[in-house]
Amino acid sequence: MTEDRRNFVLFAVIAALILFGFPLVQQRFFPTANPPVTRIEDGKTKVLPKPEAGAVSTTPTAIRDRQVVLRETPRVRIATPSLAGSINLKGGRIDDLVLTTYKETIAKNSPPIRLLSPSGAPDAYFAGFGWSGDAVTAPGADTVFTVDAPVLTPARPVTLSWTSPQGLRFALRIAVDDKFLFTVRQSVGNGGAAPVTVRPYALLSRTGVSKDATSWTNHVGPIGVFDNGANYHIDYANLEGNQSGVFARVFGNASKPGDNYFDARGGWLGFADKYWLAALAPDQSAQVHSGFRGANGTVFQADVAQQPRTIAPGKVLNTTTRVFAGAKEVKTLDRYEAAGIPLLGRAIDWGWFEIVEKPIFTYLDWLFRMVGNFGVAIILLTVTIRGLMFPIAQRQFASMAKMRSVQPKMKALQERYKDDKVKQQQEVMALYKAEKVNPLAGCLPTLLQIPIFYALYKVLMLTIEMRHQPFVGWIKDLSAPDPLTPVNLFGLLAFTPPHFLAIGVVPIVLGISMYFQFKLNPQVMDETQRQVFAILPWVLMFVMAPFAVGLQVYWITSNCLAILQQRLLYARHPELAAAPAK
Repeated sequence: MTEDRRNFVLFAVIAALILFGFPLVQQRFFPTANPPVTRIEDGKTKVLPKPEAGAVSTTPTAIRDRQVVLRETPRVRIATPSLAGSINLKGGRIDDLVLTTYKETIAKNSPPIRLLSPSGAPDAYFAGFGWSGDAVTAPGADTVFTVDAPVLTPARPVTLSWTSPQGLRFALRIAVDDKFLFTVRQSVGNGGAAPVTVRPYALLSRTGVSKDATSWTNHVGPIGVFDNGANYHIDYANLEGNQSGVFARVFGNASKPGDNYFDARGGWLGFADKYWLAALAPDQSAQVHSGFRGANGTVFQADVAQQPRTIAPGKVLNTTTRVFAGAKEVKTLDRYEAAGIPLLGRAIDWGWFEIVEKPIFTYLDWLFRMVGNFGVAIILLTVTIRGLMFPIAQRQFASMAKMRSVQPKMKALQERYKDDKVKQQQEVMALYKAEKVNPLAGCLPTLLQIPIFYALYKVLMLTIEMRHQPFVGWIKDLSAPDPLTPVNLFGLLAFTPPHFLAIGVVPIVLGISMYFQFKLNPQVMDETQRQVFAILPWVLMFVMAPFAVGLQVYWITSNCLAILQQRLLYARHPELAAAPAK
């Protein structure tokens, strides 16, 4: 077997490994786009633990229909431009909340996103508030509060109150803004004759893990800011007692059970999904004990406790907790961060490339608001990036032209010193120096595009602003893969192709654009390399197929602009278009 044939066989094996092995790597480290869901199915009746206020309980309860559970307790309605739901007067919980401006799917009759749900219903998820203390009768999960208004609106807070047999008046004053932030003031008035010591707390209780995948590039699950910045190191697996979270698998630093609680000043903590967040932010000047716990592998709790405080007779203790419950909109998170919730913007796992990702997002969002179509905004972003890199591309092509001119000399040196590799390398380097050629200069634009492409990938994957945004024709959601595939004759055949074969129309266009771009590249002398470049576009087509259409639109546009750019530069460097000398 000749060396060229061996190289080609090796490439074929590597290409097969990429094609069939990449989905496994991708699932672990780079979650793909959202599936094009069209309907939501309710969970079936099952038995799960029921969380109680103050701690995670292991007492099982039968899961029932959500509407039945909601009718069983007195409630205060929540009505804002962004939220709808109710507050449970039994236990004083915010446990019924939907995001009215976001739908589950792109279907016209799709229900809104449900974030919070009461205990006893499927996917229970709620915020609770309370007090603990020795010899103090405090309200609990079964306590029914009275309320001063039937509806909570941005213009009208509500106050829930209850008086204990000791004469202690407990109250929850709940206010909400026009987006996703509740402000809860917990107060205790001592109407007795003796001092009392209480410790206010707040909690988030969640049954079941997120339906979104966590990965090395995007943390989903317990998250918080505790003095030393954002903490992404705790996974649901840690709270289940299984030290095998994503960070443990990659870096070997899974948290131990004792690592899940922190003593800090202020901060915030909660549970993050890909697009949604529920979080507690205590008074930022208070020293608090906060962290996460779990029970039975299905119930998880984030809680924050203030320091014990003594209340003299006739005095009132007030503590304030802000509760974020909503969509991880970049501007909204940044606004709340500016209002005093530290690093709330880190609820989006920007990672190391935030310095590149945030400017890209800001510019992309501005383009979207200007043109009204996210796909067009991505195209304009690509034109901008290509325009900024055009001077560098010119230098790259000039360098490639010089490299092409010295290739015959370099080939002669390789033949002359084929038995002396050290001497061959020395002579080649001397040739580069004599001809003033830098062999690495042509790599610069490619190296510059890597962080830009990765940053754009994270922007399109993490930010909710592209979710359910249409483009043209059948593309109704740029954050999902292309749903139209010729493998099943565009849906005419009643079967779903395997994941690695479900190649949409857009990925096929991507492969074609890469093929023509590679065809325009300067011809290489080595036959094996030419065969590699002939196959590579189709391999990459399969690799990119599961990603969001928005990312593929960027790449297609970039390829088309590169083709135009190459045509222009070939006119300036015609020697590049010529076949290489033998």
